[in-house]
Amino acid sequence: MANRKAKPAIQEFPLIRGLAGRFAHAVPGLVRGIGDDAAVVEPTSRTWWHVTTDLLAEGIHFNFKSAAPESVGYRAAMANLSDLAAMGATPRYLLVSLAIPKTLKSSDIFKVYSGLMNACGRDGVALIGGDTSASKAGLFLNITLIGTTPTRRALFRHGAQVDDLIYVTGTLGDSLAGLRLLMPLHRAHRSSKNRLALLASHQRFLIDRHLHPTARVSEGQWLNQKRLATSAIDLSDGLSGDLRHLCEASQVGAEVELEKLPISAACQAYGKAAGRSPVQLALSGGEDYELLFTAAPGSRSTIEQQARARGYRVTCIGTIRSKRFGIRMSSGGKRQLLPVTSYEHFH
Repeated sequence: MANRKAKPAIQEFPLIRGLAGRFAHAVPGLVRGIGDDAAVVEPTSRTWWHVTTDLLAEGIHFNFKSAAPESVGYRAAMANLSDLAAMGATPRYLLVSLAIPKTLKSSDIFKVYSGLMNACGRDGVALIGGDTSASKAGLFLNITLIGTTPTRRALFRHGAQVDDLIYVTGTLGDSLAGLRLLMPLHRAHRSSKNRLALLASHQRFLIDRHLHPTARVSEGQWLNQKRLATSAIDLSDGLSGDLRHLCEASQVGAEVELEKLPISAACQAYGKAAGRSPVQLALSGGEDYELLFTAAPGSRSTIEQQARARGYRVTCIGTIRSKRFGIRMSSGGKRQLLPVTSYEHFH
């Protein structure tokens, strides 16, 4: 009797059918989703479309030794949702492409998608397509997310004016602290006699902030709809670098007051326990996915009152200065140039 070839662990078309059956659904405006050569969407009039995409590579953006497949999918979706949040857009449609290594099973891919759709669920995002391929070098995950705003109503990196106030949402540095807690050295500390002196509740908070960040979609829509922000960007690479991107687009400088940086109690405690500066974590830590935005000085009371009423945390951390001033940080009355300590690929 001839030997039959064993079936591969993952079969492409059954996998695609299974993913479509479980995660795709009809939404208003979607004429045709998964099942043809391209999705068909019927746009409404007077609408701007915002399209963002991210490529995530195993070993660079995530590691299955420290993150479950659901968390990988969740964080990947939040990275794209955060891009739309910075534009003040409403997320609508999702496309996902995967290059899958032999080390993963179909069940792992379904878990990645579960994380993706859990992250997108609160905004009613519809999965409308994508692609699959084999990979010889780990999992590659590419996401394209489409959102909308009313025509000529969006937030951009340009638009900041001299004397505008600089704000951030949430707290900074948590994700980087959480990542370091997941790194091998810190895992060893947590399981050895040289245990890191950090409360379990603080560890859980920081790790969750890394694995399950929250894109500030609602906050971005509020700032856009109420016309409160003059410019905005999301904090995906770190405050020191992303502020520079905003200033370059707006052709301005900036002054950040270090004492005003919003740093959580857990991040403060981690810094003390690990011998690291919480301020440096806040300046360099990426993937907090908070919003950095600017606003006219006269909008301050309105922004802060409305934020409190909506349950949003926003903190004024500085002021836009002239381009000649540069980008500086101040503490205790002393100013110095703000170095770029954020993450950058290929460095």
